[in-house]
Amino acid sequence: MLRKLSLSAIGALSLAALAFIPAQAADNSAIKEKVSVCAGCHGENGVSQTENIPSLAGQPDQFLQWQLVFFRAGSRKNEQMQPIVEQLTNEDIRNLGAYFSQLPPPKGSEDADPDMSKKGAQVAAGRRCASCHTDGFAGTKGVARLAGQREEYLVKALHDYKAGLRVGGGVAAMADVAYRMSDEEITAVSHYLAHLK
Repeated sequence: MLRKLSLSAIGALSLAALAFIPAQAADNSAIKEKVSVCAGCHGENGVSQTENIPSLAGQPDQFLQWQLVFFRAGSRKNEQMQPIVEQLTNEDIRNLGAYFSQLPPPKGSEDADPDMSKKGAQVAAGRRCASCHTDGFAGTKGVARLAGQREEYLVKALHDYKAGLRVGGGVAAMADVAYRMSDEEITAVSHYLAHLK
Protein backbone atom coordinates (compact mmCIF):
# COMPACT_ATOMS: atom_id res chain seq x y z
CA MET A 1 0.00 0.00 0.00
CA LEU A 2 2.78 2.43 0.97
CA ARG A 3 4.68 1.56 -2.21
CA LYS A 4 1.55 2.31 -4.31
CA LEU A 5 1.14 5.65 -2.54
CA SER A 6 4.82 6.49 -3.07
CA LEU A 7 4.61 5.62 -6.76
CA SER A 8 1.44 7.69 -7.08
CA ALA A 9 3.17 10.61 -5.36
CA ILE A 10 6.14 10.32 -7.73
CA GLY A 11 3.76 10.29 -10.69
CA ALA A 12 1.90 13.34 -9.35
CA LEU A 13 5.15 15.26 -8.80
CA SER A 14 6.32 14.37 -12.30
CA LEU A 15 3.03 15.64 -13.73
CA ALA A 16 3.35 18.84 -11.73
CA ALA A 17 6.86 19.33 -13.10
CA LEU A 18 5.57 18.86 -16.63
CA ALA A 19 2.85 21.44 -16.06
CA PHE A 20 5.37 24.17 -15.20
CA ILE A 21 7.45 23.70 -18.35
CA PRO A 22 6.02 25.57 -21.34
CA ALA A 23 4.55 23.18 -23.88
CA GLN A 24 5.96 23.42 -27.38
CA ALA A 25 4.79 21.85 -30.61
CA ALA A 26 6.52 18.56 -31.22
CA ASP A 27 9.55 18.88 -33.47
CA ASN A 28 9.07 15.84 -35.70
CA SER A 29 12.76 15.59 -36.59
CA ALA A 30 13.82 15.67 -32.92
CA ILE A 31 11.52 12.82 -31.92
CA LYS A 32 11.68 10.77 -35.12
CA GLU A 33 13.86 8.09 -33.51
CA LYS A 34 11.62 7.82 -30.43
CA VAL A 35 8.48 7.65 -32.58
CA SER A 36 10.03 4.83 -34.62
CA VAL A 37 10.55 2.87 -31.39
CA CYS A 38 6.85 3.39 -30.52
CA ALA A 39 5.81 2.30 -34.02
CA GLY A 40 7.38 -1.12 -33.45
CA CYS A 41 4.42 -2.04 -31.21
CA HIS A 42 1.85 0.75 -31.58
CA GLY A 43 1.92 0.75 -35.38
CA GLU A 44 2.83 3.17 -38.13
CA ASN A 45 1.10 6.50 -37.62
CA GLY A 46 0.11 5.34 -34.13
CA VAL A 47 -2.53 2.86 -35.32
CA SER A 48 -1.89 -0.52 -33.75
CA GLN A 49 -2.05 -3.70 -35.81
CA THR A 50 -1.02 -5.85 -32.84
CA GLU A 51 -3.38 -7.63 -30.48
CA ASN A 52 -3.67 -6.06 -27.01
CA ILE A 53 -1.52 -3.08 -28.01
CA PRO A 54 -3.47 0.21 -28.04
CA SER A 55 -3.50 2.74 -30.84
CA LEU A 56 -1.99 6.08 -29.80
CA ALA A 57 -3.09 8.21 -32.76
CA GLY A 58 -5.63 10.85 -31.81
CA GLN A 59 -5.36 10.26 -28.08
CA PRO A 60 -5.50 13.51 -26.08
CA ASP A 61 -2.06 15.04 -25.53
CA GLN A 62 -2.41 15.28 -21.75
CA PHE A 63 -3.66 11.69 -21.49
CA LEU A 64 -0.64 10.40 -23.42
CA GLN A 65 1.76 12.42 -21.28
CA TRP A 66 0.21 11.15 -18.07
CA GLN A 67 0.42 7.53 -19.17
CA LEU A 68 4.10 7.90 -20.06
CA VAL A 69 4.77 9.51 -16.68
CA PHE A 70 2.88 6.72 -14.89
CA PHE A 71 4.94 4.10 -16.75
CA ARG A 72 8.18 5.98 -16.07
CA ALA A 73 7.35 6.32 -12.34
CA GLY A 74 6.42 2.62 -12.17
CA SER A 75 2.81 3.13 -11.09
CA ARG A 76 1.79 1.53 -14.40
CA LYS A 77 3.74 -1.59 -15.25
CA ASN A 78 4.50 -3.26 -18.56
CA GLU A 79 7.62 -5.28 -19.32
CA GLN A 80 7.95 -3.85 -22.83
CA MET A 81 7.24 -0.24 -21.87
CA GLN A 82 9.42 0.06 -18.76
CA PRO A 83 12.87 0.02 -20.43
CA ILE A 84 11.67 2.49 -23.09
CA VAL A 85 10.07 5.06 -20.77
CA GLU A 86 12.98 5.01 -18.33
CA GLN A 87 15.01 6.76 -21.05
CA LEU A 88 12.45 9.51 -21.72
CA THR A 89 12.99 13.07 -20.55
CA ASN A 90 10.12 15.42 -19.69
CA GLU A 91 10.68 17.09 -23.05
CA ASP A 92 10.44 13.72 -24.82
CA ILE A 93 7.16 13.05 -23.05
CA ARG A 94 5.73 16.43 -24.05
CA ASN A 95 6.86 15.95 -27.65
CA LEU A 96 5.48 12.41 -27.92
CA GLY A 97 2.14 13.49 -26.47
CA ALA A 98 1.90 16.36 -28.94
CA TYR A 99 3.00 14.18 -31.87
CA PHE A 100 0.54 11.31 -31.38
CA SER A 101 -2.36 13.58 -30.41
CA GLN A 102 -2.09 15.32 -33.79
CA LEU A 103 -2.28 12.11 -35.84
CA PRO A 104 -5.64 11.08 -37.32
CA PRO A 105 -7.33 8.62 -34.94
CA PRO A 106 -8.11 5.07 -36.05
CA LYS A 107 -11.47 4.59 -37.70
CA GLY A 108 -13.81 1.94 -36.39
CA SER A 109 -13.94 -1.06 -38.70
CA GLU A 110 -17.13 -2.33 -40.33
CA ASP A 111 -19.42 -3.67 -37.62
CA ALA A 112 -20.25 -7.33 -38.26
CA ASP A 113 -22.42 -7.55 -35.12
CA PRO A 114 -24.69 -4.48 -34.82
CA ASP A 115 -26.78 -6.21 -32.14
CA MET A 116 -23.68 -6.42 -29.94
CA SER A 117 -22.99 -2.73 -30.60
CA LYS A 118 -26.57 -1.89 -29.59
CA LYS A 119 -26.05 -3.73 -26.29
CA GLY A 120 -22.72 -1.97 -25.86
CA ALA A 121 -24.28 1.43 -26.46
CA GLN A 122 -26.81 0.64 -23.72
CA VAL A 123 -23.99 -0.34 -21.35
CA ALA A 124 -22.08 2.87 -22.16
CA ALA A 125 -25.19 4.95 -21.52
CA GLY A 126 -26.04 3.08 -18.32
CA ARG A 127 -22.52 3.40 -16.96
CA ARG A 128 -22.35 7.06 -18.05
CA CYS A 129 -19.08 6.52 -19.93
CA ALA A 130 -19.64 9.71 -21.96
CA SER A 131 -19.60 11.85 -18.80
CA CYS A 132 -15.80 11.51 -18.79
CA HIS A 133 -14.90 10.26 -22.27
CA THR A 134 -17.17 12.81 -24.08
CA ASP A 135 -20.27 12.18 -26.19
CA GLY A 136 -18.30 10.94 -29.20
CA PHE A 137 -15.86 8.98 -26.97
CA ALA A 138 -12.96 11.04 -28.37
CA GLY A 139 -11.60 11.69 -24.87
CA THR A 140 -10.40 15.02 -23.53
CA LYS A 141 -7.44 16.32 -21.54
CA GLY A 142 -6.38 13.43 -19.26
CA VAL A 143 -9.19 11.10 -20.37
CA ALA A 144 -8.60 8.46 -23.06
CA ARG A 145 -10.11 8.34 -26.51
CA LEU A 146 -12.12 5.09 -26.78
CA ALA A 147 -13.73 5.43 -30.23
CA GLY A 148 -11.95 3.20 -32.75
CA GLN A 149 -9.58 1.66 -30.18
CA ARG A 150 -8.69 -2.02 -30.57
CA GLU A 151 -11.55 -4.13 -29.23
CA GLU A 152 -9.50 -6.77 -27.43
CA TYR A 153 -7.38 -4.02 -25.83
CA LEU A 154 -10.52 -2.35 -24.44
CA VAL A 155 -11.64 -5.73 -23.03
CA LYS A 156 -8.22 -6.22 -21.42
CA ALA A 157 -8.11 -2.68 -19.99
CA LEU A 158 -11.57 -3.04 -18.42
CA HIS A 159 -10.67 -6.42 -16.93
CA ASP A 160 -7.42 -4.94 -15.56
CA TYR A 161 -9.34 -2.07 -13.93
CA LYS A 162 -11.91 -4.53 -12.55
CA ALA A 163 -9.17 -6.71 -11.03
CA GLY A 164 -7.26 -3.73 -9.62
CA LEU A 165 -4.27 -4.46 -11.88
CA ARG A 166 -4.25 -1.08 -13.61
CA VAL A 167 -3.48 2.13 -11.77
CA GLY A 168 -2.78 5.71 -12.79
CA GLY A 169 -5.00 8.71 -13.61
CA GLY A 170 -8.70 8.21 -13.13
CA VAL A 171 -8.17 4.77 -11.62
CA ALA A 172 -10.75 5.22 -8.87
CA ALA A 173 -13.53 6.11 -11.30
CA MET A 174 -12.56 3.40 -13.79
CA ALA A 175 -12.11 0.72 -11.13
CA ASP A 176 -15.53 1.57 -9.69
CA VAL A 177 -17.24 1.40 -13.10
CA ALA A 178 -15.43 -1.74 -14.28
CA TYR A 179 -15.90 -3.60 -10.98
CA ARG A 180 -19.67 -3.47 -11.43
CA MET A 181 -19.59 -4.67 -15.05
CA SER A 182 -20.25 -8.27 -16.01
CA ASP A 183 -18.00 -10.01 -18.54
CA GLU A 184 -20.85 -9.75 -21.04
CA GLU A 185 -21.13 -6.00 -20.50
CA ILE A 186 -17.37 -5.56 -20.91
CA THR A 187 -17.47 -7.52 -24.18
CA ALA A 188 -20.45 -5.54 -25.49
CA VAL A 189 -19.19 -2.06 -24.61
CA SER A 190 -15.73 -2.85 -25.99
CA HIS A 191 -17.28 -4.01 -29.26
CA TYR A 192 -19.43 -0.88 -29.50
CA LEU A 193 -16.53 1.53 -28.82
CA ALA A 194 -14.11 -0.23 -31.17
CA HIS A 195 -16.55 0.11 -34.07
CA LEU A 196 -17.43 3.77 -33.53
CA LYS A 197 -16.40 5.91 -36.50
